[in-house]
Amino acid sequence: MTIKKVGIVGAGMMGAEIGLCFALKGYEVIMVDREMASAVLGKEKQANAIDKRIKKGKLDEADKHSVLARVTPADDYGMLSDCDMIVEAVYESYELKTEIYKKLDRVCKNECIIASNTSSISITKLASVLPRERAEKFIGAHFFSPASIMKLVEIIPGILTDAATIASTQEILEIIDKVTITCKDVTGFVVNRLFHVYAVEACRLLEEGVCSVEDIDIACTLGLGYPIGPFKLLDNMGHDLNISVDEVLFQAYGERFRPSSYMRRLVDANLLGRKTGEGFYKY
Repeated sequence: MTIKKVGIVGAGMMGAEIGLCFALKGYEVIMVDREMASAVLGKEKQANAIDKRIKKGKLDEADKHSVLARVTPADDYGMLSDCDMIVEAVYESYELKTEIYKKLDRVCKNECIIASNTSSISITKLASVLPRERAEKFIGAHFFSPASIMKLVEIIPGILTDAATIASTQEILEIIDKVTITCKDVTGFVVNRLFHVYAVEACRLLEEGVCSVEDIDIACTLGLGYPIGPFKLLDNMGHDLNISVDEVLFQAYGERFRPSSYMRRLVDANLLGRKTGEGFYKY
């Protein structure tokens, strides 16, 4: 299948970044959110990301205008009716996501691929609310933040995903300069199962008073060779999302993913990380 026009549902940090990946490679992008103001804000986030590239000499002002011209903010799902592929990138909630898929099923053309950016929920379970023909065109495409910079995308076929959908998804992701891995449809997939065990243990070290936030991050960067410590990365991701993913993993796999009580307190205080100006660190 030739993909020419891409829809994005959710204009937050992930949705805006994913939309930018496609726009940078010449694709027309329709970016939908519940409110037009949110969709417009998503486009502003894209403009800010482009400005950073301009400062680094990777783009110029002419590129900025042409890329942003390809992105149309919208609050009407009907705008997605002629898209060839749609990437859903909303909050990690089964109920929210499946309500969106029902709306997409009503407006999208039959051959449209629907990809979920879920980081932890079973693709087969998400697709279960769709008719069989639509479920065959449903797939997981898990980007990493910031999506316009991070190369990896996990491709996760559901039990009903057909071979043509897998091939088309791999092809377009390669066109937008992503490196893909294909993994079995298990809760958390590959990266989150690895990362959240690591992050939960880092939180335990903090809760037990073994080390400070700063020292644990230094230990992981200089001792393990990681480019960023766990707490800075968690702050970048947002603790509302982190807790949500931990809860899904805890339900699936048990004690090793028990959510951190310290992080729960951060969420209760609305100290969600970089996006609210404070989390493990102050920004």
